Amino acid sequence: MDKGLDIVMLRTFLACHAAAYGNPKFTTELLPGAESPERRAMAALQWLKGRSLVPDWASADRACAWLAEPDHHLLILGEPGYPSRLAACPAPPLLLFVDGQAQCLDRPQIAVVGSRQASPLGMDTAYVLARQLAEHGLVVTSGLARGIDGAAHRGALAGDGPTVAVLGCAVDHIYPRQHRGLAEQVRASGALVSEFPFGAVPLPANFPRRNRIISGLAVGTLVVEAALRSGSLSTALHALEQGREVFAVPGSIHSPLTKGCHALIKQGAKLVEDVQDVLDEMPQFLPSERHAAAPSEHRAAHSPGDRRFLNACGWDAFTADDIVSRSGLTVQEVSSMLLKLELTGIIQVQGTGSYLRIR
Repeated sequence: MDKGLDIVMLRTFLACHAAAYGNPKFTTELLPGAESPERRAMAALQWLKGRSLVPDWASADRACAWLAEPDHHLLILGEPGYPSRLAACPAPPLLLFVDGQAQCLDRPQIAVVGSRQASPLGMDTAYVLARQLAEHGLVVTSGLARGIDGAAHRGALAGDGPTVAVLGCAVDHIYPRQHRGLAEQVRASGALVSEFPFGAVPLPANFPRRNRIISGLAVGTLVVEAALRSGSLSTALHALEQGREVFAVPGSIHSPLTKGCHALIKQGAKLVEDVQDVLDEMPQFLPSERHAAAPSEHRAAHSPGDRRFLNACGWDAFTADDIVSRSGLTVQEVSSMLLKLELTGIIQVQGTGSYLRIR
């Protein structure tokens, strides 16, 4: 197991990191590249002793046992293999635990983030955009959270591309629990990433910290849905501070879930209506082996009656009676089209006698 340190020094370094985690001086005062890895491990031990801190050997032992397994990696700031884009950011993490394909962290990535309490339309938008980004050869990075994050990971997987999930807890602790199956799929194609020492649980304070890694790994951040106060906006602000592109999907002026996106657009984020709006800003990052126009959303040919129906739907929730009154179609025609378009995934039942157009 070659992690740049022998096993004794590795255990010492990990124990010191776990004990000092959260103290920014631990990283800044142990500058990477200033000394050999072995000297840096001993310096870390002295750093703790000077502050009356005790190494967390239990966390270190768990980490060492985990690192002995296949496809488990430790990346150290200043050492080979550490993601170059993240290393160039302010306050990069000293260590990264990576479960999966570590090499994909240096591939061009787009962060796709948004609300945990996402709307059906927002979830579908994130899924489709992530799938199309993956089809163009870009790695989709997100935070494995409920809502937009989960939809983005699933979309990337559907696009047959790797996806990276940055965790707000230790890499051996999957949160939320309902995403354990999704985490396995992410690990198989891409990677799970964490800077947190073993034993770290998903505390609220962890997620703002992990957001700088999501944006720092990526060449750009796309926000699909976000309230005015949300973690997604903090990810976008980190991206701006890191000199990366920021994109935002607009929505209804009445929805609180799009207020954050509209605020970003007012501040200069690029408005995104389709995947090409993202691709146009970063042609240099598109893998040359991919076709310029990858497969995108398959669009069924609609009859004049279908188009009349869809024009009457709009993009807010509606009922069958609304469509009858707006379109002039008969109740029987509307009922038939509702069933057909629901089966093709163009509209979605809301469970209260209303429908929503999602494509």
